[in-house]
Parts: sequence; C-alpha cells; structure tokens
Amino acid sequence: MDLFTPLELGELQLRNRIVMAPMTRSRAGAEALPNALMVEYYRQRAGAGLIVSEGIAPSANGLGYCRTPGIYNSAQVSAWRQVTDAVHEAGGSIAAQLMHVGRVASHYNKPDGAETVAPSAIAASAEIYTDQAAMQPMDAPRALTTAEVAGVVEEYRQAAENAFDAGFDAVELHCTSGYLPAQFLSTGTNRREDQYGGSVANRARFVLEVLEAIATVRGAARIGMRICPDNPFNDLVDEDPGETFGYLLEHAAAMELAYLHVIRLPAGRVDNLALGQAWFGDRLIGNDSFSLEEATAAVAAGQLSAVSFGRSFIANPDLPQRWRLGAGLATFDAATLYTPGARGYTDYPPLAGDHANTAITQGG
Repeated sequence: MDLFTPLELGELQLRNRIVMAPMTRSRAGAEALPNALMVEYYRQRAGAGLIVSEGIAPSANGLGYCRTPGIYNSAQVSAWRQVTDAVHEAGGSIAAQLMHVGRVASHYNKPDGAETVAPSAIAASAEIYTDQAAMQPMDAPRALTTAEVAGVVEEYRQAAENAFDAGFDAVELHCTSGYLPAQFLSTGTNRREDQYGGSVANRARFVLEVLEAIATVRGAARIGMRICPDNPFNDLVDEDPGETFGYLLEHAAAMELAYLHVIRLPAGRVDNLALGQAWFGDRLIGNDSFSLEEATAAVAAGQLSAVSFGRSFIANPDLPQRWRLGAGLATFDAATLYTPGARGYTDYPPLAGDHANTAITQGG
C-alpha cells in the first residue's frame, strides 16, 4: 500500500491517497462569489485523490478575511457548481470546507449588515489584513445569545445542503486555527455560563451539534472534520487541549464520519496524530509539512490513511503525477499567496515534454 493506492473513506472513493489541503488564497470576487480563476485553479489540481476547498463561509457573519468565498446564497451555489463540475470532468473529487471565522474578522472584510460574533465578547489580540486599510486590529465580537447559537448551527446545516447542491462530494468542518468551532471548544475564548460553556461537555456541545446537523443532509459518511489541538493561531488558548479534544473525538467517532483531518503540531502539548489514531485510526488524514518519503512510510505502516499537502500543491498543480514519475517540484512564490489575480495562482505550469507524455500513457 502506497500513496497511489485507491482509498475508500465513508462513501468517498479516492483514486489515490494524496489529498490537497484546504488553503485560503483570497481570489474570490465581489459578494464572496467564486469566479473563473478559481474554476481553473481547482481544475488544474484535480489529480489529487481528494481536494479540500479553501474555507467557505456558511453565512455573511462567517466571513472575516478579504476576498474569501461563501456558500449561503443561490448565486454562490451556482458559482461553486462551475468549480465542482470542472473538478469532476477532470476525474477528481472535492470537499467543501465550511469555515466560520467567529471573532477572527474585520468589518472591512464583511458585507454591510454582517456582524462579528463569538462565544464570548473577547477580542483576539491580533491583526488582520484588509484591502481598504491594510493591517487592522481584529474587531471586538458580540457574544452570541443561547437562542442564536441554534441559528448558527442551522446556518452550517444549510451551508452543507448548499454544498451538496453545488456538487461537492463531501463537507469538512473547519475546527481549528482559532475560528468559531475552536472558540467554543477553548477555555480562553469561551467564558459562557449556559449549556455551551464551562465543562468540556458543554464547550464541545456546539461542535457536536454542528456535526450532527450537517450529517443530516447526506449522511455522516460524507462528512469530515479538521482539527489541530493546542494550535495557538489567532490568539487561541485552551487549558487542557488533550482533555478537550479527547472528549470531542470520542463523541465524533461514534457518528461514523468519513474521516478526521489532523494537523500535527510537534511543539504542542498533545500528540495530535496519536490522538487522531486512537479514535479515527482507519480514516485518518495527516497534514503539515510531510515529505514524500515520510508520507509514503506513514501510509505503508497503516499510521495514516492519506496525507494532505498544501504548499506543494500551490506551485505543482499536477503534484501526484510528478511524484509518480519522480519529477522535480517547483517552488511557490510566497509573495503571491494572497494577492488578487492569476499570478502565483493559476500560472504555475504542469509537466512538459517527455515527462508529460509519460504521465499521459500512465494515466497519472
């Protein structure tokens, strides 16, 4: 068994075990709409066993960064359908990553009428880029009422329904990087005194309710979740991430999700991959700076079902093909990661010449 062995995850059929990791690239158009540039970007990378999309907002309140997409209205659903059609026509599969940023936001990056909301009214001690005013302090959030939490859960459920209507093969819940689900889980951002705060069971309640809600759309076998216990990104702190995520995974595993997507964190207090293996050992996708050799060994040993790659896919749209043929990898331009336009996004060339001809004959 290697990275090119097909894989079944729930109801998903992956042609290889090389997953394209979710990456915000800030190329969406006005009104959080996917555009033709994004159609081409994802089409180029359809050789992955599974593409996990950039973070997609389930509501206008869920937006926080500049030029990021949503999936909460019919125009966005139609635009995403062009992306999924292009991926499917190229033989690939794609999951929609649902990302509500919560307090990680600036009003400059939100449409009129949208709010910045969070479990508690605690601002993130960090800055965020805006096109209008460059770097700005993140907005102070308004704490959601108990009744409003149920409304956010419904936003996620509707977003999952919209994603499947748009042709996505799966939905992944973004549950790390300091965004709303992680804010509910973490003691440093959740000071609530209702059923969503205090004990680990209460802090995990929101995430588990979201998973249950989105699983009602097409079943849990098309739902994944991405985590990174003890990730401090976006000013996130939890007193005991091992306890928090141990509880979460124990209950999430009982739902029979398609997969768990885990970012390893060598400097963290938790062995994230070991924790994931304990509860999702037969459906675990590992992530973060894996080399080809390391990923191959982890899959061969049965430690991981698949491995996701981010930076490698940026400059190498045909990454699986290159690895199958032993071809060299191009290096991405860090200066164009989040800039508008095609440069550094869709202009990285695929293999050419003898390598390309060989790839075609091998069906890579």
